[in-house]
Amino acid sequence: MSAGSRTLPRDRPRLTARAAGLLVVVAILALLTLVPARQFFAQRGRIAELEAKAMRLEQRNDALQRQIADLKDPAELERLARECLGMVRPGEIALVTPDVPSSSDC
Repeated sequence: MSAGSRTLPRDRPRLTARAAGLLVVVAILALLTLVPARQFFAQRGRIAELEAKAMRLEQRNDALQRQIADLKDPAELERLARECLGMVRPGEIALVTPDVPSSSDC
């Protein structure tokens, strides 16, 4: 064997300059994706909150629409006038009893 063709045995792989540069670039790219990823997940959470709120508002709107429809019914208006306002028809006698809790629909 000649002195120039001799190789040294390696116990572990060496970190070359090219590998170190690649490692730095990958680390920088990983750090740059953290902020957009955090914003993405925060926005997904906000969207879920807004969708839940929209569903609650739609349910409330449906309930109010039913209430509007009920108030257009003359029988319902008469019931409310009698219960909430104590109104009576001509010729009827209203009896008022003390300590009777009023209904919660008024």
